[in-house]
Amino acid sequence: MKKIVLGTLSLTLLLAACGNNEEDTELDPADGTVEDEDAEEVQESEGPRILTDGLGNEVEIPEDPEAVLASYLEDYLTALDITPVAQWSINDGEGVQTYLQDDLADVQTIPYDLPYESVMSVEPDLILIRDQIEQDMVDQYNLIAPTYVLNASPTSWRETMSEIGRVLDREDEAASVIETYDARAEETASLVQETAQGESAAAIWMIDTSLFVVHPERSSGSVLYGDAGFEIPEVVDQLSDDADWAAVSLEELADMDVDHLFLISDGDSELMEDRLWQNIPAVENDNVYTFDSQSAWLYYGPIANEQVLDHIDSSLQQ
Repeated sequence: MKKIVLGTLSLTLLLAACGNNEEDTELDPADGTVEDEDAEEVQESEGPRILTDGLGNEVEIPEDPEAVLASYLEDYLTALDITPVAQWSINDGEGVQTYLQDDLADVQTIPYDLPYESVMSVEPDLILIRDQIEQDMVDQYNLIAPTYVLNASPTSWRETMSEIGRVLDREDEAASVIETYDARAEETASLVQETAQGESAAAIWMIDTSLFVVHPERSSGSVLYGDAGFEIPEVVDQLSDDADWAAVSLEELADMDVDHLFLISDGDSELMEDRLWQNIPAVENDNVYTFDSQSAWLYYGPIANEQVLDHIDSSLQQ
């Protein structure tokens, strides 16, 4: 089957307190803090932290970085209320992650492949890389700013969210993002149980006469099945583990016998006039829900996934 891939020693925290006299002051051996009846605990600010990245490099993370470059990770930064210094783009800046533009409309673009000169021009003080890259490229980026290659698999948004929170010293905020999303996902799962219990669904990306189906554990597939709880059609369940979206024929799509079809398309296709398309249960029962290719269905991250949940909700409530 043809496939397409779309396409990431902390220093010891010192606590000190001051008291009015030594008689009223005690050292707590459990955490090394000083306790005093009349004094408050004072925490000194942290300095740079050293973390080991996905390439095994020890990276000194600057304290409170203000210019973070994290190409194709902007969803996670935005969820943490961090504005990136530049945002991922293709086609000389014409193509961006449209679903994020309510927050990133004023953020300058940078080519997706991060040319050295472009990275240098935006003057980052920390660079986060989502994919495994060659060490010599990391060495070049390190001449500009500390560069951290993520350990987390780019296909696991929760792992990615947690690691970015750790790198940016916002672990609590990252955990809160995940918790909030999971609570939101439960709402959609309840709606699916109420209105489509036991029914199957598929997300299909249509490009002219080519069809691609999302992997059940990746991108919007993880939302559709893992979070919302739709049943997985047999053809989808047989996808290999190395592609986000796999090419399928119209015949294979018809064999899915799918009840709900979430169609990512920028226009009608001649495939829709074919008898096989017309006989798909989702088509026969008017359960085809169309979203354009600039929507969140093709992406990863808590913001993208929550928008997908919104799309599922609105589709089922039509």
